[in-house]
Amino acid sequence: MSGKNAALLCYIPWLGWIAAIIVLASRRYKRDTPDAREVRFHAFQGLYLFVAWLIVDWVISPALRFGMIGMGHAFSPLGGLLHLLILVAWIVMLVKVSHAEHYRLPIIGEMAERSVEEQRA
Repeated sequence: MSGKNAALLCYIPWLGWIAAIIVLASRRYKRDTPDAREVRFHAFQGLYLFVAWLIVDWVISPALRFGMIGMGHAFSPLGGLLHLLILVAWIVMLVKVSHAEHYRLPIIGEMAERSVEEQRA
């Protein structure tokens, strides 16, 4: 499988985390080549994006819903907006990787870069 395809798999919504873990555990992408570093970057970024989804889904949305119980709202519009934002980020990254563009998402991209660098040390 090419590095581009491996990176693309890391951004499949709700399932990319599995591919990201496989990529990070794979010997092929542990080498210190530019292609392997790029794939590891996308694996980390895709994994962190999924963790952001989980945080919104398990922590932020329920906390917002709990705070709105007295107001009679069944769901949190802000939680839905955050979920939509993460879904859009997944789609944007799928497009960027398919065009072989290196794109760092704010905050998550910096964390991914740091994680790739820490693996080299």
